[in-house]
Amino acid sequence: MSETQIDIIRHGEPEGGRRYRGSSIDDPLSKIGWQQMWDAVPEKPHWEHIISSPLSRCLKFSEALADTLSINFSVVDNLKEIGFGSWEGRTPEDIKNNEGNALEDFLSDPVNNRPEGAEPLDDFAKRIWDVYENLAEQYRGQHILVVAHAGVIRAITSQILGMPLDDVYSRLKIEYAAVATTRIPSGRKPILALT
Repeated sequence: MSETQIDIIRHGEPEGGRRYRGSSIDDPLSKIGWQQMWDAVPEKPHWEHIISSPLSRCLKFSEALADTLSINFSVVDNLKEIGFGSWEGRTPEDIKNNEGNALEDFLSDPVNNRPEGAEPLDDFAKRIWDVYENLAEQYRGQHILVVAHAGVIRAITSQILGMPLDDVYSRLKIEYAAVATTRIPSGRKPILALT
């Protein structure tokens, strides 16, 4: 059986500047964000299907790309970004100015220093890995694109590399429109490459 390839691209820059956008903030891509996304698409992509987060910063580009490439796309609700609870929509500067060391504590240990009402990191990682495994099974032997979020790439990276969640979340920076390529050879564990 042939290899399965799942490329995962983070959305581009959203409108509204730098702030915590989780599952409840649905800002669209900025003009720069759209350009970042188009720039990340290879000249001759070989994707057979596109799967998108339902949030507009991913979904609108997925629709446009699927139309351009004349391929199908689908939406998976569980590909939404992690929920940041009380930090949703807030800038890092606002949190620093109003919550003492909360942001610094979160950045050094994101598993144990979640914002109030935030989705637990373990739950998020399990949700994302379940989606990844389902996609790998559903599209076995195919080359697909997933358009999602930085947290999604981190969760998958953590699982593939066997790294603790807090290490991956506190130490791995995922730029806008960054691409993680995962290859799953038949009968073997996934292999990861970040670009």
